[in-house]
Amino acid sequence: MVPYEKLEQIVQRYEFLEAKLSSGDFNDEIAELSREYAQLKPVVAEIRDYKTLLDDLAEAEAMLADPDMKELAEEELPELKAQLPEMEHRMRLALLPRDAADDRPAIIEIRPGTGGDEAGLFAGDLLRMYQRYAESHGWKFEILEMAQTELGGIKEVVANVKGEGVFARLKFESGVHRVQRVPETESGGRIHTSAATVAVLPEAEDVDIEINANDLRIDTMRSSGAGGQHVNTTDSAVRITHHPTGIVVTSSEKSQHQNRDIAMKALKSRLYQMELDKRNAAINEAHENKGSAGWGNQIRSYVLQPYQMVKDLRTQHETSDTQGVLDGDLDGFMAATLAMQVSGKSRADAQGED
Repeated sequence: MVPYEKLEQIVQRYEFLEAKLSSGDFNDEIAELSREYAQLKPVVAEIRDYKTLLDDLAEAEAMLADPDMKELAEEELPELKAQLPEMEHRMRLALLPRDAADDRPAIIEIRPGTGGDEAGLFAGDLLRMYQRYAESHGWKFEILEMAQTELGGIKEVVANVKGEGVFARLKFESGVHRVQRVPETESGGRIHTSAATVAVLPEAEDVDIEINANDLRIDTMRSSGAGGQHVNTTDSAVRITHHPTGIVVTSSEKSQHQNRDIAMKALKSRLYQMELDKRNAAINEAHENKGSAGWGNQIRSYVLQPYQMVKDLRTQHETSDTQGVLDGDLDGFMAATLAMQVSGKSRADAQGED
């Protein structure tokens, strides 16, 4: 466990920042001090809960020497000791180094991979899964760009997710998701295996990326809505091409002004991600791999036939409640991935050492 002295230092730093911000004596440092204070606040809350538990344990153990209190202490001690592993686990999570982008909104991109029409249908299932997960956490989920197949599947979808700690929780979802089931398109009852790729990027802020207007080509196109309702209105859809990188983004809402803003936001996010990749070789390697639609980069397997199982291939966390997962119950997988970051290795790696 983290040395008690280090926990005390964190609390002392937090209390110093709290006093500093309350005094008003911080000149031009307010933004930096406020940011550090906000980051330490949840950590200090966990430290204080942990210290309270240790104090309660020490008090109960001391009560064992008192004949009048021994029976009560013997009842309390097992319950208090049972709380300790979970409390220590939460402490480790709270003390994990934070990604600079953890507090940002996220851009999710989902595309079908191997599997033809069935892959497109599975990509649609993943979209609904993340929508429902966002709803369960009170996050705002907005589709920025979507192209559908004739069968109602997804050719490509880009969505923006906003809320507290969005990118911190969703960033480990990047990779290949594989499904095994009898597709709706299969008349013979045969089981197919297909895949879809998920990429999660932090939404860029205006201060992060400077874009030269001369590097852009902005085209307007005729927008087509569901059922062709908007085909004959205006040329409102916007496509932006960034010449230096070759990145192309589009948006097809009804308002051309809104489409321009949406497309620019998506472009900045992609450019921001490229900058992150250049700065950090490990992150760069992970993001290079995540876009592959092959089988070598799988992070999760969804088996719906002949049995029911969803399994994370990094942490080995699994559940037979496949419908629950597709309905957005992802917290177990998120917790297992965070725990893997704490230990520094996957369960598969640990098993390989045995």
